[in-house]
Amino acid sequence: MINISSKQTKIVVTGASGFIGRQLIPRLRETGCKLLLIGRDPASLKCRFTDIECCSYDALRERAQGYDLLVHLAVLNNDADASPEDFERVNVKFLSEILSQASLANIDKFVNVTTFHALADGTSAYAQSKRKALDLVKEHDEFEVLNLFLPAVYGDEFAGKLSVIERLPYFMRGFFLLFLSAMVPTVHIDRVVEFIKNGAKSPDRDHFIANPQDKNIVFRSGKFFLDLAFVVGILGIFWWLLLIVWILIPIESTGPGVFAQRRIGKGGKEFTIYKFRTMRNGTRQAGTHEMTADSITRFGAFLRKIKIDELLQVFNVLIGNLSLVGPRPSLPVQTQLIQERKKRGVYAVNPGITGLAQINDVDMSDPIKLARWDAQYIAQRSLPSEFKIAAKTFLGRGTGDRVKR
Repeated sequence: MINISSKQTKIVVTGASGFIGRQLIPRLRETGCKLLLIGRDPASLKCRFTDIECCSYDALRERAQGYDLLVHLAVLNNDADASPEDFERVNVKFLSEILSQASLANIDKFVNVTTFHALADGTSAYAQSKRKALDLVKEHDEFEVLNLFLPAVYGDEFAGKLSVIERLPYFMRGFFLLFLSAMVPTVHIDRVVEFIKNGAKSPDRDHFIANPQDKNIVFRSGKFFLDLAFVVGILGIFWWLLLIVWILIPIESTGPGVFAQRRIGKGGKEFTIYKFRTMRNGTRQAGTHEMTADSITRFGAFLRKIKIDELLQVFNVLIGNLSLVGPRPSLPVQTQLIQERKKRGVYAVNPGITGLAQINDVDMSDPIKLARWDAQYIAQRSLPSEFKIAAKTFLGRGTGDRVKR
């Protein structure tokens, strides 16, 4: 059930007749929100939503005075048979016009509903127009603007990649939805409603909403087998390599070959992580980016370059306090990173040996940037993306945390 608060939120919605709008509007109305729907054909909107105020775009500035936020859904979708000019006209230039009108109407916040496609490297006219729209929003500083990134949305109806579900027998739909949701991120419309109803509050300009994959048994099973394959591969095939590295480390630098360190894991709880020692014995406890290059031994530099120092974390994966893929666990002394991650719900998932931020060369030297990438990773998780991040890591993508020169 959707929570209903005592304060009536006043919301303007554009593009209400689209798929997301048809799912969103009845639910927002159910929560007690005061709604104003904006469209090119107000009469048609009024026929669909008979008990809700409707008006044209020309009247937005006048009618939207005093409203809390505007939810912009009016876009040209990727399945439209349109030219690049059409995509830019609707998804970029029209967005610019609505931003200007919302500012003149003194609306407190503008929510630009966009898609995970805008973050992809796609070359389609649709993807390019959505990225231009994001650039446009970044330049707008007259009032608060939020980009709300959504994956495939469903509610009472299914569309896009999920539309195949409606052609299945009813008894098969639940499992098939679980399977598809493990393959591509999805979100139930109620999660979107709850976020908008509560004022679209976010610590960042870019906010991601998706169903939590840890509640999807298909995703959990696939991730378990990925971790299991890593454990079996390292301990079953490369045990000899671990043994050789453990023996060689103390030869160059006095001290143990294994390095144990406290880290912050799921739920914000501390655990002990195991790695091969790459720094000189007695080096202070701090983030790698705070260390100087002379803290690292010559053999340690070689291990870090080819990432063999991380392989000993196979025992953490075996214990269950670490996964192959996930946000890199921080040190307890990295308080700013811990706080930034808490704001974004990063500690809801198990940390990992590698992650989306790491393969994109984002390290712990910028806590806010890293926490944002971690939040994006959690929202975009799917079984293909987990395998993709793992594969890119094994192929040498990402440089890890860099020390000071």
